[in-house]
Amino acid sequence: MVINDAPYGSEKAYNALRLIMAIQKEHPNTEVLVFLLSDAVSCALPNQSTPQGYYNIERMLESVIRKGAKVKICGSCIAARGIEELKLIEGLQTSNMSELADWVIDSDKIITF
Repeated sequence: MVINDAPYGSEKAYNALRLIMAIQKEHPNTEVLVFLLSDAVSCALPNQSTPQGYYNIERMLESVIRKGAKVKICGSCIAARGIEELKLIEGLQTSNMSELADWVIDSDKIITF
């Protein structure tokens, strides 16, 4: 799963994570790989504060990670946005386009949001 959009403002990241959560629930033996690219790198920042009853991307990411998803974040994308020195949600790993290319080649399905 490749997520390109910011965590808030559109519902692309939200819907991607909803789909991942459904896959993990309905098909628990399925390997789920998530790559945060472009503005989606801001999904990886901790301490997101959302109004009561509104979805929270940080909590959703933490949930999919706890259930075994591998979540990587584009290193050049975080550098371009000046956030490479900031703390990220625990369980995320900084990666690069080469690793994303390997994931794409090795995957049966690729979905982008």
